[in-house]
Amino acid sequence: MAGSTFGTIFRIMTWGESHGKGVGVTIDGCPAGLSLCEEDIQQYLNRRKPGQGRFATARQEGDQAELLSGVFEGKTTGTPISLIVRNQDQRSRDYTAIMDVYRPGHADYCFDAKYGFRDYRGGGRSSGRETIGRVAAGAVACRLLSSYGISVDAYTKSIGEIEINPERFDLAYRDMNQLYMPDRESAKKAALYLDSLMEDQDSAGGVIECLIRGVPAGIGEPVFDKLDACLAKAVMSIGAVKGFEIGDGFKAAKSRGSENNDEFYADAQGKLKKRTNHSGGILGGISDGSDIIFRAAFKPTPSIARPQKTVNRVGENVEINIKGRHDPIIVPRAVVVVEAMAALTIADLLLMARSSKVKNYK
Repeated sequence: MAGSTFGTIFRIMTWGESHGKGVGVTIDGCPAGLSLCEEDIQQYLNRRKPGQGRFATARQEGDQAELLSGVFEGKTTGTPISLIVRNQDQRSRDYTAIMDVYRPGHADYCFDAKYGFRDYRGGGRSSGRETIGRVAAGAVACRLLSSYGISVDAYTKSIGEIEINPERFDLAYRDMNQLYMPDRESAKKAALYLDSLMEDQDSAGGVIECLIRGVPAGIGEPVFDKLDACLAKAVMSIGAVKGFEIGDGFKAAKSRGSENNDEFYADAQGKLKKRTNHSGGILGGISDGSDIIFRAAFKPTPSIARPQKTVNRVGENVEINIKGRHDPIIVPRAVVVVEAMAALTIADLLLMARSSKVKNYK
């Protein structure tokens, strides 16, 4: 299977299936000398693991990271870093009833059309469990970015029609609620909304917003490897993401040039800054030194307990009732996945930027 690698210099390859022996990632291109231990990675994996509250799948997985290579005496060695998380609570029997049936909203039919074969146990490579490798690698990328003074913070912006209020924005509260919403009042409303959907055997979608601070001006390429294009590719590669926008996004299409342009000015220290940030921190595919902000739209969880009409492999119209343990909403556990993919993108382009000037090598 092609397409399991990401990045140019800071390069990763994820592997494994939802109901296989384990999942993991190999990271190549991480510079030597970076302080790293399993706990640094575990902190990120704990944010996406299942079994956390009533809005997540009941599957019980410790998701314990094991560092197999690339680290010696607490420092990266510059060689490939290999990580594994072993699966412990698979229930493949939950999926035998749909082994020859295409679930609505899932990749079952597309896998069959491409390979003539599919792993029906939880979706195989198309399962959300594949994101463990991304998150583990993203944790390493975040450690690297932190050494450059760069932070990456994602959070739930909205669930269904319930959106956070910018005036009540509190990033510290994000980690204090199951929905990872940085707004106490909106989080309570969203929880009640999800409770009603669960009673109705339904699911919800939402939007994740990501704020990246500290990226210097000059990161990204002006043509095909634009920073915003790379971020879009990275985030759109996450399962269930159906939309991406940066800065004002689609609102920019309704504004005037005089409204959308970010005027520059020099502060008291002579540093160039912008009065506004409609561009989302990127101009011409290159970072402009201001905060980078983007959003990703996630569709509702396709696995719902309601009876649904579909087709089986021999072309018969059938009705299915999906069994098993599923999230009523994907968004909260995907917050750290968005963070990871953003960090991987920035880390890769940051290392690539070293080749843009001769003086960087002197």
